[in-house]
Formats: sequence, C-alpha cells, structure tokens
Amino acid sequence: MSSSLAVVGAAMTRFGRYPEDSLKTLAGPAVLEALADAGLEPEDVDMAFVANAMASLITGQVSVLGQSVLRHLGFSGIPVYNVDNACAGGASAFNLAVHAIRAGAAEAVLVLGVEKMVTGDRALTYRALNGAADVDFVAGSGIEPGSGSVFVAAVYPPRVKAYADRYALSGTTLAQIAVKNRAHAALNPMAQYVAPMTVDEVLQSRTIVDPVTALMCAPISDGAAAVVLVRGDRVRASQRPVWVRGSAVGMASAQGGESTVHRVSRKVYAEAGIGPHELHLAEVHDSIAFNELLAYEELGLCEPGEGTRLVEAGATSLGGRIPVNPSGGLESRGHPVAATGVAQLVELTQQLRGDAGPRQVHGARHALAESAGGFAGGDTAAVAVTILSNEQEA
Repeated sequence: MSSSLAVVGAAMTRFGRYPEDSLKTLAGPAVLEALADAGLEPEDVDMAFVANAMASLITGQVSVLGQSVLRHLGFSGIPVYNVDNACAGGASAFNLAVHAIRAGAAEAVLVLGVEKMVTGDRALTYRALNGAADVDFVAGSGIEPGSGSVFVAAVYPPRVKAYADRYALSGTTLAQIAVKNRAHAALNPMAQYVAPMTVDEVLQSRTIVDPVTALMCAPISDGAAAVVLVRGDRVRASQRPVWVRGSAVGMASAQGGESTVHRVSRKVYAEAGIGPHELHLAEVHDSIAFNELLAYEELGLCEPGEGTRLVEAGATSLGGRIPVNPSGGLESRGHPVAATGVAQLVELTQQLRGDAGPRQVHGARHALAESAGGFAGGDTAAVAVTILSNEQEA
C-alpha cells in the first residue's frame, strides 16, 4: 500500500459577511468545486472530516453539523467526523484525514472547514470566540460575557509585551505587515478586504493593545473551504496532485520551554525532509500582525528577534525571499475560524500548481501552512503545521 498521499481537489468561497447565508449554503460551493477539481463525485469519497467551532452558539446546530451539510450535497453512508479545535480546527481535520489514509481506513477523503460568525448580535459572536479559551481563564480575565475578545484583552497583551521587552517592537513594523497582507489580498478574488491601505492609516486606527491597532487584526468572517485527499497510488493521470510531505498537530507542553509552533514545526520538517530554508512560501496564522512576526521566528524563517529585519527587507512580500500570506492572510483574506486552516491549504495548492494568477510565487515547490487556535494552560491550545510540495517524496 502506498504511504504517499496528495491533495487533488481544492476550493473555497470568498470570505466575507453573509448574514443571510446558512452553513449549508456557505459549504455547498466549496465542497462541490473541490470535488469537481478532483474529478470526483460524492460517491467516490470514503470518509469526511468537517471542522466548525462556532455553530453551537451562533446557529444552534450541535453534534451533527457535518452530516447535515454533506447529506444536503448528496453524500450518503460514509463516516463523517465533526472536528472542533478552535482556529486550528480546519488544519486539524486535514491532519486526521492524513492519518486515515495512511492507516488504510480510506482512499479518498473530504476535508471541509465551514464557519458562520456574522450575526445581528455581536455579543453572541464574542461569546463564541471566547469559548475557545479555558472557561476558568475567561472567568478570571475580568471580561464581561459578550463584551469583547478575551484574546485581545488578556492573551495577546502579555505576549506582545514580553517580545517588546526582549527585542523591541515597532508599531511601524506591524503596520508594514498589515499593509503587505492587504496588497496580497488585492490580488486574491476570494479575499474579504482588498482596498489598499497605508502604514499611516493602519497606525492611526483604533489601538487594541499598544502597538497593535484595529487594522492589524483579523476581521469577523463567514466562509468555507474544502480539499480532497487521495492515496498516492490512486492519483489519476487527469488530476493535478499536490503532495502531502508533513502534517502534525500539538498542544502546549506543561514543562514550557520552546514554543508550541517551534516544536510542532520541527516535527513536520523532519517528516517532510524539508527545512525552513527550502520553503518557497508560507501561510501563517496572523490573527494579529504580531502573530505573523512571531511565526517567522518560531517557524525558523529567521533567527529569534530578526523578524523585523525580514519585514524591512521585503523578504515576506511577493517577490521576496519567502513570501508569507500571499492570500492576504487572516487580516485581509478573512478569518472564519474553522475554515481558515483549510483555506491556507487551498492557497498552497493553487500556488504549487501555478494557479495563483497575479499573486503567484514563481518557481514554488515547497510550502508550509501554520494554524494556531485557542488558549489553555497559559499557552496556545492547538497548533497545526503542514508542508505540501509539488514533488512526490522519492
């Protein structure tokens, strides 16, 4: 049995604010287009993993979301697994699909991330978002239920301060990241926000936690993204495979020490046989611009404390040494929580196929996606890292 596997279908909806849409209407186009891209029908799929984080509060749908959505699209009889792992949910569902194929439990697997966050009640959205943090931590944070984000109020500030105290941190650097991602998003027809903005406009927007401002943060979004995975020896001549070279998920260590992103990415680099210096692009979890800066260092794209130099050199922009978030990232492409990790993989697939149009990273062969979500035990609750390549492992 082949141990290799490939993405053969990938699609997503345009992320945005769709108050009239349901989970079914959001998911449908992404799933059907991913199947069409793979040249498959629903009956060709052996198993599905469906990621969602917010539906129980936002829509009232509990437990059988995947079955409800997929039955509506003509799927029947297959095992469907519902996955919730905060912002890393979509990438975690992908990791489970990888395990399922490698274990011989399936030959073709659908991975779907779908999220509806936009409602007429913003307090409800905040309650759902804050549910991604340990409830005891939320209770002790002083945040009134539904009044705002516990991540903005209590998770990000100490991280930003610790970094700034050690290396110094300029608001201008973070604004440059936000402007770069918006420029990338302007080239992406699936991005939520595409209007150009300047460093000054970003710096003058409302302060969230100094030096982070509102235009450095991911918006509230609706959307869906889907990929189809198949076992390597089942790839058809008509398909355009992108090969899975490494995939891992992890939580924070009780002993502390190295960051979870660094630890999980080390594991994936070893599995892939590809180091950070061999990557041609990356999609990272920029829920705030500071998190992108930190990811440069934790993923080994530069040395600790050198992220600012990477930004100033233009290395992470299209045309630079290692473009990061050519999709526009969470900040501008949008961030419908559980759909985000799958959307990153859609972007990598398009890039590695040479299908990214004006945002194409030329000559791209190896690409990485990093998704991070939730907060528990004083650190990020879930981190998922994936490496895709247009070269099959020898």
